[in-house]
Amino acid sequence: MFGFRSAWKDFASPCPPWQSKRNVTTPSDNLNYLNYAAKALWVAVATAGLSASAQQPLPSAPSAVLAAQNESLTKPAGSGFVFTPAGTQPGPGGLPIDLAKDAALPISLDDAVSIGLERNVRLKYDRANERAVKGDTLGVLDALIPNLSLNAQSSAQELNLAAMGFKPSFLAGFASTGLIPPGYTFSEIVKVNTTQASVHLDQVLFNLPDYELYRGTTNETKVVSLNTLTDRGDLVLTIGMAYLQVLADQANLANATAQQRAAKTLFDQATQKHTAGVGTNLDALRGQVEYQQREQAVFAAQSTLDKDTIQLARILGLPAGQKLQLTDSAPFEQLAEMDLEAAKITAFEHRKDFLSLEEQIALTVREQKAVKYQRLPTLAFNGYYGVIGLTEGPYHGNFSAVGSLKFPIFREGGQRGEMDVVNAELLGLRQREADLRVAIDSQIRASMLDVNAANELVKVSQSNVELAEQELGDERERFTAGVDDNLAVVDAEAAVANAQSELVKSLYQYNVAKLQLARNTGVVETRYRAYLGK
Repeated sequence: MFGFRSAWKDFASPCPPWQSKRNVTTPSDNLNYLNYAAKALWVAVATAGLSASAQQPLPSAPSAVLAAQNESLTKPAGSGFVFTPAGTQPGPGGLPIDLAKDAALPISLDDAVSIGLERNVRLKYDRANERAVKGDTLGVLDALIPNLSLNAQSSAQELNLAAMGFKPSFLAGFASTGLIPPGYTFSEIVKVNTTQASVHLDQVLFNLPDYELYRGTTNETKVVSLNTLTDRGDLVLTIGMAYLQVLADQANLANATAQQRAAKTLFDQATQKHTAGVGTNLDALRGQVEYQQREQAVFAAQSTLDKDTIQLARILGLPAGQKLQLTDSAPFEQLAEMDLEAAKITAFEHRKDFLSLEEQIALTVREQKAVKYQRLPTLAFNGYYGVIGLTEGPYHGNFSAVGSLKFPIFREGGQRGEMDVVNAELLGLRQREADLRVAIDSQIRASMLDVNAANELVKVSQSNVELAEQELGDERERFTAGVDDNLAVVDAEAAVANAQSELVKSLYQYNVAKLQLARNTGVVETRYRAYLGK
């Protein structure tokens, strides 16, 4: 009805619809282990990214409090409220499932934002993905730092020398040389116990492709973090819309209940007049129909309120059966005039999807350099030092030191193909950046128009409610005085109900437009209160 139900589903879903942001192509032949670790890291980031072109367009707008631009934009919003469930029960896999409290939970908008940022399922996926990417980054770094290992081995062997060709007849020719003592008896079965220990070292000394790929992991980590911040901003917007929707439902229910009581009074008056012989049966029937219609409206408003409350609890990560008591009222405060150019500057500085795209461009530039540097030689060192000998006897040192220098002679076809792929990807990212700049500009302009139009709509709706209530009061006086029947009163009550419904709807639209304005300038998480007003 009001447009937030499609937005909340992304955050209420236990399995968020991740979309692939980019396909990363890395140099393949001579980048060793680091290539595979980097690919694993980039795949993790690609699964977490949300395409800027796939993002649902929001009516955009500039920031209302440009004087507060220096405030940190990564500070969590809310009052620090923490929801403590009444209890848990074991779920699938042993994970605890929260149980709803018996009493209604008092919750303000700030409380709702704090709870949502802490408990929403989608953000839990984001935080888990950030930890996974940090772990993969350490794996990439491990390929560049020295690899030191200690090996120790002790063995007991029994050798059959005869099976190896060493027989007494073979050694008889050595007796005259004095190498074999006189009377020495040759044993074909020999037992040997040996022990050895060594320290091994492997180190890449010069490999520019690996180094560029490692530098790219910094951009990958920033992309993941910015995607998480984008989801946090979207979640704050969704929570605000859901909270305002429940407030609107409560206002509609209160209006419907008041109209029901008024219709009941009108019905009683018509019935009393008909019983007294001074009124018609038609007035009594008309009053009864009006009362039943208002009763149906109350039932429908209550059902809508209950369903939207369940949706709000789901977005916040609370049990579906948890009752909520909203402590804030629907605010109405006019937004200060904003400069378009200042709003665009704020958006380019704080829109996380835009900053994420710039980090992807920086990452692709690193890939481009890595492919280019494959034409350079690589230098590596590996070796070991240790001791070896009989377990009971003396030990002798042994070592190995190997330096390797590799020159790529001819791999032009593969390198050119990789370079073409990376160049095409970089061109696509730059085109997306240019398109997003235009999209942000158009969103901000459209959002300003939405805020201004909704503001005027609220003013007109307020005037309509005042006029409709004045008309209803006049018609009730005429009916009570017996000047007219209750048809005009019924029509006036319907006009008041419609005017009140339009006022609630327009007030909701105005507040949502201001939230979308904050979202499009990238400051909704920290400045939603400044946009909505106290």
